[in-house]
Amino acid sequence: MQVQEPAARFTDPHSRESRVALAGMVTRLFEHWQLSTAEQAALLGLSPDNRSTLARYRKGEPLADSRDLLDRAGHLLGIHKSLRILFPQDRDLAYRWMTTPNRLLGARPVDVAINRGFEGLLALRRYLDFERGT
Repeated sequence: MQVQEPAARFTDPHSRESRVALAGMVTRLFEHWQLSTAEQAALLGLSPDNRSTLARYRKGEPLADSRDLLDRAGHLLGIHKSLRILFPQDRDLAYRWMTTPNRLLGARPVDVAINRGFEGLLALRRYLDFERGT
C-alpha cells in the first residue's frame, strides 16, 4: 500500500479527503444559489429524484469517485469563482446570477446548464470567462 503525503491527498481529486471537501463546497454553493433539490441533482448529473445522495453529500459524505461528477463539481466551482470576480462588491448578485433570467443566454443560467447537460456547464463557464476577459 502506497502512503500519500498529506498535501498530495488534497491535491488528488480522487482522494477521499478531496471528494469530502468538494461535496461540502458544492452543497454550500447550491444553498447560496438557492437551487431546488431537482436542480441540484441535475447539475451534478444525478436523477432528479436523487434526494438521498444529495443529503449524504450535505452530511459530509464524499462525492462519488466519478470523472463526470468530479468534472461537474469543478465547473460549478469555476462558475462561482468567475461570478465572485465579476461581482466583487455584490455577493448577493453573484449568488442570484444563476437563477436570474439572462437576456443574452435566453434563459436562467441554471436552466441552460440543466437543459444542455455537461455542455451547458461548459458554455456557462466559457461565457463567464469571456465576460471576465480571460
